[in-house]
Amino acid sequence: MKYVTGTQGTEGAAIVRPSAVSAERSTRARVARLILEHGPVTAAALGERLGLTPAAVRRHLDALLAEGMAETRTARPRGQRGRGRPAKLFAITDAGRSAFEHAYDGLAGSALRFLAERVGEEAVAEFARSQVAGLVARLRPEMREVPADQRVRVLAEALSADGYAASASRASLGGEQLCQHHCPVAHVAAEFPQLCEAETEAFARILDTPVQRLATIAHGDGVCTTHVSPRRDSGPGARERATNAPASTPVQSPATHETIDISSKETGR
Repeated sequence: MKYVTGTQGTEGAAIVRPSAVSAERSTRARVARLILEHGPVTAAALGERLGLTPAAVRRHLDALLAEGMAETRTARPRGQRGRGRPAKLFAITDAGRSAFEHAYDGLAGSALRFLAERVGEEAVAEFARSQVAGLVARLRPEMREVPADQRVRVLAEALSADGYAASASRASLGGEQLCQHHCPVAHVAAEFPQLCEAETEAFARILDTPVQRLATIAHGDGVCTTHVSPRRDSGPGARERATNAPASTPVQSPATHETIDISSKETGR
């Protein structure tokens, strides 16, 4: 992680021990990481997860807001709410997300542009598939030993280990949702969607069931959200059908899919 907080002022440096400054930065980085992984989130929820007092959480949040690493949003009302102010949520900004991992974006973008110009767009797609081939090779055999209802969680854990801050949850209208709260290659993927497409195809192969990408950080969404269809059969040929199913295969009727899409983006922002 390359997140770096602001430094202490001269007066503060004179009275605060280096160990205290280091602890302060470490805690602030943890606050930023939680906002990245679980945001938009309230200050109260952050304090509960980290075991911090409201005053301590507010101090770190104020610093992150001042540095442009976080921003505030107003919670959308759900149903009837009592009187009072709407809940304030904290979300990571593009600058905050970039502070975690984007060191090689410029070089990677230049390399892919060179490849596209000299060889063609299909070469970029082939490169993208080769990048996720290792994930498929590593996880697909392992998934054969994992119960079907646990596979999305196992995939989320593997993605988190690779820096994608992923989580798994049940979708309200059936199936599951795989959310990636961070994308180390988001800036490059915005120019080369082949990276997202190859990743989606890889998820379908790893999970052995059709999936559909609903939102991506590269396209301006707060979270990369993938809907995972429930496994409908396990008879002969089921594995081949799931593996070869295109990433864009609809998983719901048009009206139902629209509901899933809207719900997913609301939870990601």
